Amino acid sequence: MAKKSQMGRKVEGWKAKGWYRIHVPEVFGKSYIGDTISSDPETVMGRILQTTLGEIIQDYTKQHIKIRVKVTSVAGDAAYTEFVGHELTRDYMRSMVKRRTSRIDTILPVTTKDGKTLRITMTCLTLTRANLSQVHAIRSAMTQFLQAYAAQREFAAFVKDMVSGEITRELFKLVKPIYPVRRVELIKSRLEPEGRAVAAPQQVPPEPAEEKPAAPAAAPTATTAPAPASPAPAPEVKAEEKAAAPAPAPSA
Repeated sequence: MAKKSQMGRKVEGWKAKGWYRIHVPEVFGKSYIGDTISSDPETVMGRILQTTLGEIIQDYTKQHIKIRVKVTSVAGDAAYTEFVGHELTRDYMRSMVKRRTSRIDTILPVTTKDGKTLRITMTCLTLTRANLSQVHAIRSAMTQFLQAYAAQREFAAFVKDMVSGEITRELFKLVKPIYPVRRVELIKSRLEPEGRAVAAPQQVPPEPAEEKPAAPAAAPTATTAPAPASPAPAPEVKAEEKAAAPAPAPSA
């Protein structure tokens, strides 16, 4: 009896895939944050992963800061990443906003010393409602400071200062003399692809101040022209008095 030839089965599915260890960028110490699975190292390249700053540095007071990294190289079973952006959680931002205050938002691109461009969204929260001139002054001061600060820092150093809160502390000191502020935050950042044109800063209009309704205007009253003066009545002509009868002559 002929023996049945045994053919090797093709390995498919999960058994054909391997696990790759994800490491954060060098600015965060290249620490291990998790694993990803793939059947080919080429498919791991370009993957974007999200974690929190609290998990990276083991400080859970920073859990409201979300960090996004992108895989740029694979060596063996290790995948190395670069920073591509961060964002504050929505519940944290909702807890910062109060009534009868102003929230001054600005979106602007900044370019670091080594030519990397980041698109940053920042906000300033005041203690009381600010008027329009104060809003413009605060926004202008923050924009000029952040662009100058980025131009003097390398990309890695700027990212470290941004997520650690060093930049927000400097911004707070800058705008406090202009108007009393409660908080300054860099809400979001995103690494722009190389070669993309840099757009001008965008200004988010401030919330309109509450205005009291104007009192209704009084209805115009019709004025009547004075009646023409009537002519003075002609003086009445009195009838002549009857002549008195002559007195009788005295008798002799």
